[in-house]
Amino acid sequence: MSQIKKGAALNYVTILLTNIIGISMTPFVLNHLGKAEYGIYLAIGALVGTISLLDFGLNNAVIRFVAKYRAENDRKGEENFLATTMLIYLIISSLVILIGVVFYGYLDSYFTKMTPDEIKIAKVIFGLFIFNLAVGLPGGSLTGICNGYEDFVFPKTLNIIRYVLRSITVIGVLLLGGKAIALVIVDSIFNILIILSTGYYVTNKLHVKFKLHSFSVKYIKQIFSYSSWIFVFALVSIFQWKAGHWVLGRISTPDVLAIYGIGITLGTYYGAFSSAISSVFLPRATKMSVDNASGEQLTDMMIKIGRLSFIILMFILTAFILFGKQFVFLWVGRTLGIDGSYQAWLIAILIMIGYTLPLVQGFTKSILEAKGKLRFRAITYLSLMILGTILGGILAIDYGAIGMIVGSVIAWLIIQLIMNFYFHNKIDLNIFRFFREIFHKTILTVLLIFSIGYAINHIPGIGWINFTIKAIVYTLIYSVLMYSIGTIEFEKKLFKKTLSPIIIKLKKK
Repeated sequence: MSQIKKGAALNYVTILLTNIIGISMTPFVLNHLGKAEYGIYLAIGALVGTISLLDFGLNNAVIRFVAKYRAENDRKGEENFLATTMLIYLIISSLVILIGVVFYGYLDSYFTKMTPDEIKIAKVIFGLFIFNLAVGLPGGSLTGICNGYEDFVFPKTLNIIRYVLRSITVIGVLLLGGKAIALVIVDSIFNILIILSTGYYVTNKLHVKFKLHSFSVKYIKQIFSYSSWIFVFALVSIFQWKAGHWVLGRISTPDVLAIYGIGITLGTYYGAFSSAISSVFLPRATKMSVDNASGEQLTDMMIKIGRLSFIILMFILTAFILFGKQFVFLWVGRTLGIDGSYQAWLIAILIMIGYTLPLVQGFTKSILEAKGKLRFRAITYLSLMILGTILGGILAIDYGAIGMIVGSVIAWLIIQLIMNFYFHNKIDLNIFRFFREIFHKTILTVLLIFSIGYAINHIPGIGWINFTIKAIVYTLIYSVLMYSIGTIEFEKKLFKKTLSPIIIKLKKK
């Protein structure tokens, strides 16, 4: 099996492992830290995550330029590029520390709702996070070098090992009485070990060298011109997932931050399922664009991928609307309480609703990348996500965490209206046909299944056994009815082809 196929397989293992361990670990960590300290941990993490924008997309530039020099067999150019990049990272790490020192002095005046003891914890966590970031940014480029060499197995395997060992260590530390500061120390140790291991692999196994043969401002401009749009999308991601934490941190108590963080966590898990499908289709989009595929041909592919995503997402969304409140209460209700669990469930639902269309249309991102037309998307997302954050901050004054996410979701919905107009009129995608065929058979089937699920939800009981029975029954009904009356012939053949190897193995056993 090639490095690319092994890397893709390991990528899916990572997604699956991250979701399973994440869902399992969250209530454990929350219960041991407590609602307030968990909220502090999330808020400071989000604040430092904002400072991580100083990477300016350089890691992606490393992958692209290393691959370019390697393809050209230009060893000297590669060495010079990597040495120049490390010099840039040295400046960036120095800026991270400088900004960190400035921020550190203002933490107590910014987080006005925290007690003096909570501020002390926040400051220690912040200092450790800044150290992690200053070391981690240049360290991350080592993984970028591996990717540029198309050596995916080592860094992805190392990441899986790190994730498993880190989870085991966190459990041990918390059982021994450790708190949020201990968790950050654990992360710091693992980050240093990963950097050292990857550095050894890059220099001794891939035989990569860092040598400055010449220094040119023009050369640096070339690097940043490539990474500029990547930086913009990183900024968009900050406003989507992290800005709410530091806005709420200014006006709300750490308890509210914990509730908001749980809702965000559930929302991001929702996106992972669909992204796993659409992310593998960039090469197909690139080939179709190079082959000058028509708008109708691209729409055909978009419909095929979109219908599969829609079927999966509707199962998750409807199940979460029906049974999610019970799940969240069983999952983290011991710490968040009834009201906190309800708010986290509502935040997650709002995210899922706002996030569904961009996930179903995930192939459009691949099309825009392949056509080199990311500029409009980047500007639209960034400008409206900033406005959404401002609106969320205003609503949060009266409505707390719910108000914060409502502002962001409103921005997402407006973005999708604008982007669909753009897809239809500028990229020649047939958006009307897309929606007509996406909803063909599926929407009525979803409504039918949802009505049956509503009856299932009235099965008496409140514990995990009751929830599991409801979930299994609903999953079976959704699978059977969606396959029978909600799918078209292409999808039926695809599901049969996917499941047939599993069925054959089960029959042999």
